[in-house]
Amino acid sequence: MTTALEPALSVRQVLGLERVLAGEPEVVAGAGHLDRPVRWVHVAEAADVGVMLSGGEMVLTTGVLLAGDPEAQAEYIRSLHRAEAAAVVLGLGRAFPAPPEVMRRAAERCGLPMVVLHRPFPFAELTEEVQSRLVRRKFAAVSLSESVRTALTGLITAGAPLQRMLDEIAVHSACPVVVTNLAHRVLATAGERSAVDDVLRDWERIARQAGGIEGDGWVRAELGGRGERWGRIVLCGYRGDAGTGRLLADRAAEALVLHRMLVGAAHSWEEQSAQGLLTDLVSGVVPARQLLPRARAAGLPVNRRTFVPLVVRDASATRLDRVLRLLGLPGIVAELADGATAVLLSLARDQDPEALATHFATRLRAGSGDGAAVVAAADARTGWDDVPAGLREARHVAEAVAESPAGLDLPPVVRLRDVHLRGLVRLLRDDPHVQSFAERELDGLLCGTAAEPDLLPVLRTYLATGRNKSRTAQLRHVSRPALYRRLEAIEARLGVDLDDFEQAASVHIALLAHDAQQGRNRGSAASTVVEHGPAQG
Repeated sequence: MTTALEPALSVRQVLGLERVLAGEPEVVAGAGHLDRPVRWVHVAEAADVGVMLSGGEMVLTTGVLLAGDPEAQAEYIRSLHRAEAAAVVLGLGRAFPAPPEVMRRAAERCGLPMVVLHRPFPFAELTEEVQSRLVRRKFAAVSLSESVRTALTGLITAGAPLQRMLDEIAVHSACPVVVTNLAHRVLATAGERSAVDDVLRDWERIARQAGGIEGDGWVRAELGGRGERWGRIVLCGYRGDAGTGRLLADRAAEALVLHRMLVGAAHSWEEQSAQGLLTDLVSGVVPARQLLPRARAAGLPVNRRTFVPLVVRDASATRLDRVLRLLGLPGIVAELADGATAVLLSLARDQDPEALATHFATRLRAGSGDGAAVVAAADARTGWDDVPAGLREARHVAEAVAESPAGLDLPPVVRLRDVHLRGLVRLLRDDPHVQSFAERELDGLLCGTAAEPDLLPVLRTYLATGRNKSRTAQLRHVSRPALYRRLEAIEARLGVDLDDFEQAASVHIALLAHDAQQGRNRGSAASTVVEHGPAQG
């Protein structure tokens, strides 16, 4: 880890102090180097002052020992340059009533800022002013460093996620914070959303010159340990002084490395980045257009592409990502809730999305332990704004398959047309009219399940078997007479005749809608029906 520079004032800032302005300062050489940091102020008249410096000093002198000796004057400037002094300030008066040309030319050649004071000025005042400011700045920087260290250590101890750590860093830095891998792909961000988006919108250009990101408020620190680097953190547009920014970036980097070592995560930061992006796309809370810079910065091709939204069940995100890499398909993978994993493929416009999705599904199922994986897909999208709806459709299809009887003859990639009524019901489950319909149709039964809790499962099995009473009795482990009594109770509570096809279909649709709304997987009983085939009765 690099050591942060001590907070400093620049030469320009020192010359702008009210006390210094009283001396009417004039820059006579090295005007292009006024942003050099001033680490300390040193009053010295000795001709060999350079040997007493350690770098970064602003040297104040009257030049009384240099008057009349041009060679000594030139060597004085050269010695300051060799000692890496920040600047030299010459008080005009008895020794030099005007700026000495020899010193000016030497300073210009060396690139050393040379300032003359036209009015008598007590050096003690300047020294006191600058030293006190430097001490205050250093104390403030150390205080900030400790505050940041304490806050981040507390979050690590509490097991806070990466995003919470970055949010805390962004609060202290008051600027966007970006974490990237070594390929400059954005893994995580924090800060004011609009400011972060501005940074990400231009990230491709920034990434191309990322090796030189420093200055102008861009401060970076490397992430890694044990001799291996694996990323970097960048403060984008930090407005404090450079030394404090470096100190803050280094403290943040130390904390992130420690967080990765101690807290760790079930998934890599790359996976967490993809998960955040896809989760936001699926939820629709953030407009797709606002997520476009994040997708581009994460390395997903987005210009003139065809997007294929997939949701996979019963296959790990690691396995899916490995298959994508093996097939050379650009895309991102992220785990969603309930054992589902989203995959967003980004294909060139001349590629066949259906063929490649099928190829992906076939290769996935050919892998060890993934033969039962279900790959659900929505139709390909050519517009980024249509991606969220596609991901939600693919998720609906995957959930509909999960609730369907096992043993169905499904294609390698399941689409909405393959899940028929169950898929339609899942798509419409949040519609208030569908919810009202389900409650109205099943009200008499749902209100009575506390007294007879097995009526709803009996109805579900009866409808799943195609109203086969013999098979229903067998699956529910009841006698035929007992089943008849339960069916009569169901019909009485619902006020329907289950032998009537239209009434039975209405109840069946309401039950599918009810199950979809409750998020329940009711496929277990029905799976036995299909695996063994319906009994005649």
